[in-house]
Amino acid sequence: MLSMNFLRQAVRSARSFSTTSIARKDLVQDLYVKELKAYKPPVAAKDAHVGVVKNFSLPAVPKPPTLPVDLAAELTAYDATEPTKAEAEVTSSTVHAGEDVGKGADAFLGFLEADVKQAEVHH
Repeated sequence: MLSMNFLRQAVRSARSFSTTSIARKDLVQDLYVKELKAYKPPVAAKDAHVGVVKNFSLPAVPKPPTLPVDLAAELTAYDATEPTKAEAEVTSSTVHAGEDVGKGADAFLGFLEADVKQAEVHH
């Protein structure tokens, strides 16, 4: 019977035991926060930037484009000139054997429709 009473008291005390513990203070965190609050940054001198930063100077103003003195004469000279054509490279007939190079679309289509000669097989 004595053991039964002891068990009941143990169960009651276990039920009344609080699972929340007292919040412990974090000493390291408190010390860190205290040091952060106490920090005073050093005062910078007013002329601390001298020698580190270059003085700004505006770039030179660009010159506006000038028109030619006799614009009308230059335009008429330009209109009178014939456009030059680039010289086409002369290709050898051995490179393009059987092709009608530069003869137009009809010649090209005729080339495509032509029968392909089969190479003779010698045994």
